[in-house]
Amino acid sequence: MKLHYGDLTDSTCLVKIINEVKPTEIYNLGAQSHVKISFDLAEYTADVDGIGTLRLLDAIKTCGLINSVKFYQASTSELFGKVQEIPQKETTPFYPRSPYGAAKLYAYWIVVNFREAYNLFAVNGILFNHESPRRGANFVTRKISRSVAKIHLGQLECFSLGNLDAKRDWGHAMDYVEAMWLMLQTDEPEDFVIATGEVHSVREFVEKSFKHIGKTIVWEGKNENEVGRCKETGKIHVTVNLKYYRPTEVEFLQGDCTKAKQKLNWIPRVTFDDLVKEMVDADVELMRNNPNA
Repeated sequence: MKLHYGDLTDSTCLVKIINEVKPTEIYNLGAQSHVKISFDLAEYTADVDGIGTLRLLDAIKTCGLINSVKFYQASTSELFGKVQEIPQKETTPFYPRSPYGAAKLYAYWIVVNFREAYNLFAVNGILFNHESPRRGANFVTRKISRSVAKIHLGQLECFSLGNLDAKRDWGHAMDYVEAMWLMLQTDEPEDFVIATGEVHSVREFVEKSFKHIGKTIVWEGKNENEVGRCKETGKIHVTVNLKYYRPTEVEFLQGDCTKAKQKLNWIPRVTFDDLVKEMVDADVELMRNNPNA
């Protein structure tokens, strides 16, 4: 494997890399991908996530590789935002609720345009939330698994979250990367929703994480005054902080991956329970060896 320095805001370097490597498959996973941060860095998010995708597509065209490259675009369930139907599938109308979602919406349609205008093999993978122990520490699932691990090891007593009742369709990144690859192995380019079809709340993710280390969380209070208390010790381990709420919330996401099951023969293998356990176990090991990780 050879790594090249590049940046989605620098079209010259993209052309240079693509011309040098002449890839047959390109997976565009590059983005400012944190939804809450996109409200603070809206212009940057649009530049990288939206126009960055165009720069990459244009680089393929400039290098004369339209007929030899297959292009995968990391689309997102955040396109659905304020959901117009449940569950969400490939034909569900989009209604993004963040600068991140809006930037990804432009990227989605510019991919479709290059496919239709230039006959580029280009697909959008509309992936619902996919997690693993490698998830960034400022994303809610990893924040929970890290904090629970620290509490288990006596390195932390309490942590704060935002909307406990936000519901998501969570899968394992390993399964979803397989789906990305499968999309580029088909004869005709098509867009696919990738999801488990199961919905779980942030609250449930917290409860299952603590259960894995032998603690039962009991909820007390309401809204921003709600706390999660350990039934066994009486200690408060979870509080709510309004600063973690988004200006416009996405309350409910549930994907319908029937098309992917039928056309790609893809199924999610890792269950929600196993995903939670794997993340907590990995963080317990990490924090045990390096409490400052």
